[in-house]
Amino acid sequence: MNLDWNIDSSWSLFLDRDGVINERPINDYVLEWEKFHFRPNVLSSFSSLCAKFSHVFVVTNQQCVALNKISVSDLENIHSQMQKVISDNGGFITKVFAATELKNKFSKMRKPNTMMAQMAKKEFPSVDFKKSIMVGDTDSDIIFGKKLGMKTVLILTSEKTSIKPDISLNSLSDLSALL
Repeated sequence: MNLDWNIDSSWSLFLDRDGVINERPINDYVLEWEKFHFRPNVLSSFSSLCAKFSHVFVVTNQQCVALNKISVSDLENIHSQMQKVISDNGGFITKVFAATELKNKFSKMRKPNTMMAQMAKKEFPSVDFKKSIMVGDTDSDIIFGKKLGMKTVLILTSEKTSIKPDISLNSLSDLSALL
């Protein structure tokens, strides 16, 4: 498979967290750093991915905060440690955006709504959604990307999906190999 997306350093990469960067806990949440496990080959792919993009954002739904299972501070600590390990492996995360509201409440922040991407563009005006890729493992991730005109990549996991992405891959490292 060859992607003809003409990606250069003006592009941005948007990544879901659970199921893309780290293993998605079954019917649970990552509530402490010790339970955060990077998916296979993710760390080794970050260096080459980051060399291709001006910005790499994480956009993640984390209702565990609204459920009082974890504090915002503890969630931010997990994200800081994730960023440090990625940095230590030659990659970077420009910024992490986390929607912490409940799934069953209307929220402009939670994917598939686009507020996290709009916040990224406001803070980093060079972001062009038409020159962005959204990588996720659920329908809400793919809808999020499609609403904004992004290229969409579905990472195949045990999650049931029905929305068709631009491409489906087994892992983030597969995307790195294609670009």
